[in-house]
Amino acid sequence: MNPFRQRCFVIGGLFALIFVIYVCRLFYLQVIDQSYKMSASNNVLRYVTQYPARGLMYDRNGELLVHNQAAYDLMVTPNQLHEFDTAHFCQLLSMTPDQVDKRLRKAKRYSYYKSSIFLEQISAEQYAAFQEYLYKFKGFYAQTRSLRIYPHNIAAHIFGYVGEVDGNTTKKDSYYNSGDYIGISGVERMYEPQLRGQKGVEIYMVDVHNRIKGRYQNGRYDTAAIDGNDIILTIDSKLQEYGEQLMQGKMGSIVAIEPATGEILAMVSSPTYNPQLLVGRERSSNYAKLRADSLNPLFCRPLQARYPPGSTFKTVNALIGLDEGSISGLYTRYGCHYGYTVGRFHMGCHGHASPLNIVEALQHSCNAYFAADFRNILDNPKYGSIDSAFTVWRNHVTSFGFGNKLGIDLPYEVSGYIPTLSYYNRVYGKNRLKSLYIVSLSIGQGEILVTPVQMANLASTIANRGHYFTPHVVKEIVDSKDDVLSAYKERHTTDIDTTFFPTIIEGMYRAVNSPTGGTAGIAAIKGIDVCGKTGTAQNPHGKGHKY
Repeated sequence: MNPFRQRCFVIGGLFALIFVIYVCRLFYLQVIDQSYKMSASNNVLRYVTQYPARGLMYDRNGELLVHNQAAYDLMVTPNQLHEFDTAHFCQLLSMTPDQVDKRLRKAKRYSYYKSSIFLEQISAEQYAAFQEYLYKFKGFYAQTRSLRIYPHNIAAHIFGYVGEVDGNTTKKDSYYNSGDYIGISGVERMYEPQLRGQKGVEIYMVDVHNRIKGRYQNGRYDTAAIDGNDIILTIDSKLQEYGEQLMQGKMGSIVAIEPATGEILAMVSSPTYNPQLLVGRERSSNYAKLRADSLNPLFCRPLQARYPPGSTFKTVNALIGLDEGSISGLYTRYGCHYGYTVGRFHMGCHGHASPLNIVEALQHSCNAYFAADFRNILDNPKYGSIDSAFTVWRNHVTSFGFGNKLGIDLPYEVSGYIPTLSYYNRVYGKNRLKSLYIVSLSIGQGEILVTPVQMANLASTIANRGHYFTPHVVKEIVDSKDDVLSAYKERHTTDIDTTFFPTIIEGMYRAVNSPTGGTAGIAAIKGIDVCGKTGTAQNPHGKGHKY
């Protein structure tokens, strides 16, 4: 074959091969691979997020406690800006020229062609005045948002508040984008997935200058926002408001629980704050002021404060004594001569009749009785050693929910503290623990720490004769298919025999209602049977804590 003709065949074959490769590649890019098509589409489409209305909150009686009010984010697209009357613009939005200039420069740094937030959370009233002149300010447009409104200045620690998401949240959860809002504390945080709803989107066609030319496919691919689920709280708003009025000027907490369900009827933390302070553009500055307040109004005392329970804890030791046999019902009596004395050790007590049985000891809150009861539990030879006896005692105590988080449906709950055997081994040395060393535990002092909600839960447990339901503040999530509330219907039972609870209840009844006097007589209400137990725990920082 002619060499020249042979070279022609080779070169022609190479061109044919290249042509086939190009055809295959084009077929792949245009038919199989959609990424370039999507990229091209994104260059001519604008996706406008439609934010859902956040779920409302009601009290147990249907009183509206938290709802929404329309607010607006003012958006700006720098390349669409025309010269405008800055003085009039500043007057309408209560801004200074320097603030306007700073925000415009920030928007231009972000993108000259893409929209960004110029001014967030404009109130409906302010926007109504601004909207009339919006046509004069080319390049600006408004995006609808909503802000929380609180008709009653109560329950700030229960509701919690909403704020802008941070960078970590947007990285972990693809639902959120920069500028979105999320529940940060309280019910807003714990029930965020139910309250937030589902965002929608509207898709617009835009030109190369980012100007809207119409709906994409006449809105065929738009999705509507789905509003969040409304929530019915367990609290009684009138009772909550009354509790907060009682605590004005005081530092402490009130927790009221319905024993039959574990529903919290009122949870007061004092001092508190107006929940409306943490809404809108002033939220950051108000939050800083609240954080700087020496009385710490942001601190939720019912869940986060830990105190020695004092004499209220005698009810637990009384039940353990009955269950373990160190107390034989009303037959066991211990004397008290203004306290409990062993050698040079003395634990003081107030004056009352002596000796006392268990009911009378609860009625008069006798320290000597419960010191003797506690030592008899730990020194009982049936356990083999004081270490084993202490472990038995501690297991009884923790069955009431002490020493652990109860699992309430609010964030930032702390666990309290019930000392462990390993702790005392570090303090006194292994196998060197003596009952007298830790006798202060008998009256709720020493190393024991509990939260106010745990103490209220103890009262519920006694009222139920030995069981409780996890305290919670949400009664119902309206139209929700999630079964998130099922955990609060589970019964938790102590390891104390239920037959011993009536004896304790009788002692608590006498403490309030006995004609011969009791430590809780101030709680008596004519026509209502009230049972109670007082307690005063030592406080190294000032006056003792009262219960």
